[in-house]
Amino acid sequence: MPAARSRSAPTCPTRSSARSRAATPSTRRWSPISPAAARKAASRARKRVDAEPTAPDVDLGRQRQVVEAFFEASREGDFDALVAVLDPQVVLRADGGEARPSANHVIRGAVEVARQAMTFARLSSHVQPVLVNGVAGVLVAPEGKPFSVMAFTVAGGKVVAIDALADPARLERLELGTS
Repeated sequence: MPAARSRSAPTCPTRSSARSRAATPSTRRWSPISPAAARKAASRARKRVDAEPTAPDVDLGRQRQVVEAFFEASREGDFDALVAVLDPQVVLRADGGEARPSANHVIRGAVEVARQAMTFARLSSHVQPVLVNGVAGVLVAPEGKPFSVMAFTVAGGKVVAIDALADPARLERLELGTS
């Protein structure tokens, strides 16, 4: 007759006793890895999912409508309308380069991205539509001087990603033309 199995997995020496007590026997049976290892595995999975590009809507006209709604809400100071045009999981990636290190960041979530957009609302009247790598974008050029280029990934009628380039050295090298 086979030996009876314990209902829980062997305890891991790296688990804290508080965490081990908090886990139920059935949880430990199905999760024989430490909580730290589980968090690390989840983090790796999130990074893989985040790294997968979202396919933009194919209709460039629809992309432009969504981008215009974004800037209209920003110009009018309509925070709720701004959040409404953003996907709840939107990601804003900004690259200010060495000249603008405070502009280097990644912001996630509609509310957080909308807050950031509202801080630059004064620039929304200086946007010119451009095509950036096949998607709707804008050139922000106050007084005709390029400040940033932004590419918007629009999927399902919502902005799911914004990639902003504000590095003066890189902007200088771009061929900037409105579309």
